Amino acid sequence: MNAGNRQPMSERIAFVCSCEDSMRLDGRALARGCAAQGTELRTAEHLCRSQLDRFLAAVGTGRPVTVACTQEAPLFAEEAAAAGATAPLSFVNVREQAGWAEEGAAAGPKMAGLLAAAAIPLPETPLVPLASEGVTLVLGRDEVAIAAARRLADRLDLTVLLTGAEAVTPPGRAEFPILRGRARSATGWLGAFEVVVDGHAAASPASRAAFAWGPPRDGARSRCDVILDLTGDPPLFPAHGVRQGYLRADPADAAAVDRLILEARELVGEFDKPRFVSFEAGLCAHGRNKRTGCTRCLDLCPTGAITPGEGLLRDSVRISAEICAGCGACAAVCPTGAVTYALPPPATTLARLRALLLGHAEAGGRDPVLLLHDAAHGEPLIEALARHGDGLPARVLPLRLNECGVLDLATLAAAFAWGAAGVRVLLPARRGHGSEGLFRNLDYAATLLEGLGRPTSPPRAAAIETDDPFTLAEALAPAMAMRGTGEAASFLPLGTPREVLRQALAALHAAAGPAAPAVLPMPALAPFGAAVVEAAGCTLCLACTMVCPTGAFSANPETPQLRFLEDACVQCGLCVATCPEQVISLAPRLNSLPRRRSRRW
Repeated sequence: MNAGNRQPMSERIAFVCSCEDSMRLDGRALARGCAAQGTELRTAEHLCRSQLDRFLAAVGTGRPVTVACTQEAPLFAEEAAAAGATAPLSFVNVREQAGWAEEGAAAGPKMAGLLAAAAIPLPETPLVPLASEGVTLVLGRDEVAIAAARRLADRLDLTVLLTGAEAVTPPGRAEFPILRGRARSATGWLGAFEVVVDGHAAASPASRAAFAWGPPRDGARSRCDVILDLTGDPPLFPAHGVRQGYLRADPADAAAVDRLILEARELVGEFDKPRFVSFEAGLCAHGRNKRTGCTRCLDLCPTGAITPGEGLLRDSVRISAEICAGCGACAAVCPTGAVTYALPPPATTLARLRALLLGHAEAGGRDPVLLLHDAAHGEPLIEALARHGDGLPARVLPLRLNECGVLDLATLAAAFAWGAAGVRVLLPARRGHGSEGLFRNLDYAATLLEGLGRPTSPPRAAAIETDDPFTLAEALAPAMAMRGTGEAASFLPLGTPREVLRQALAALHAAAGPAAPAVLPMPALAPFGAAVVEAAGCTLCLACTMVCPTGAFSANPETPQLRFLEDACVQCGLCVATCPEQVISLAPRLNSLPRRRSRRW
């Protein structure tokens, strides 16, 4: 293992506690791994109680401290603050993820890798402010909507809109407006909804046994901060469960209506939501000169947060941070890096991944299988397996992502380049919103690895879709037969995700040896390849050069000639859509020949 590019962390102290000797610590592997990281290793058996003075002495030095315990993290943080310590603190779970396992005694290299990854700090989360004054539109069909509004009247500014499909007895007292109409469509988010209503009508004040409605009007518009949908009709938004401020329940389900009412009461005031993605419009390959090219993110966004740009921004897409639910599908498939995930950014995820894999290797670990998971679904399964089963195998290295759907090809390729024998992605049994991009990238990775001669049975990169910890253990078992191939690389993840992808692909190709194919065909929509021009039909109009967003196509300034740089091509299709002679086609492929970096033709 070439560790020459590792960044030293000579001032860091790492505490690994055996948790009252419920774990067997491999002191030799831990010491070896921490030494390679430039970290001072300290061990304990009861750090959170009888040996707390050791922790306080460490944070009193002002040096960064990593504690291999997440259960007692609040206690350690509180004690450090009370002591006036200012040392940077980080925590990592080595108990459920490594030590509490049938193979826990052999998990020293894994613990070393987990410590190395935890030492990479997470940047602050960017936030999007939302504000709601409690102006609420209650959509309903019967008395359930009126009863719900009555329970919220002391907290929210309410208007009830009934469909008129059922006869409803007017209440004896008009506590809030009750109108008729059916929501045709809706746009917006918490604090900024607009609903288009057809059949809008006011009630006659003389309504007796049932509401009598006035003349209807289509196309009425209602602006509100919150929408309570109790109509039982299809939802107004795609992926409606993650649209903040839009609350929907079956009016026949009393418990669901109760939960909705409790949630609605809290939607008054100012709120912050994470800004899940960063977007650089200048890199977007969506369109040029009123021609449409790449639509990968538009095709996959489950919430409708991504729309084609307008006006001066019509060449790029537009991403609403207020609507975005953070699935990461857009970042997973963006070929240019115009969209990147921000929670955390790719540089942090890649740095943690590299530290995990290299830290494991430096402590003597071999043939690691990377298990990527999220906090909401993955962590409970891993913890349940540790507490009630055999735990994770010693060679399975868990790494938490905010959303597994964000996993891009650069991360997958880098994992294998840095020595992973296999990659598994832990997902719910029922696929969530925005997972299509992840599975597309798993297919790309499988094609790459198979083409580069790595055995793919069992598959090197795959998803485990389960809600059961014991099924997780069974699904991991075949991966234990996988072994790494070749010397692991140690390049730093510098630059954009596409630049990291280039580094990783070069390392994988080099590791495959001289038998590796120079050109490897890839599935459609792969983010790299060639644009093939039928020279006989080309008139050298150079329209392709004017729309190419990456400069892959260019003109020779000295002579009439069209030139192409394959290394810059992202397979956006703008050249195909623009060519008046229709003589350009795309050829997705991995080209390892040096000429891909030179302009030719």
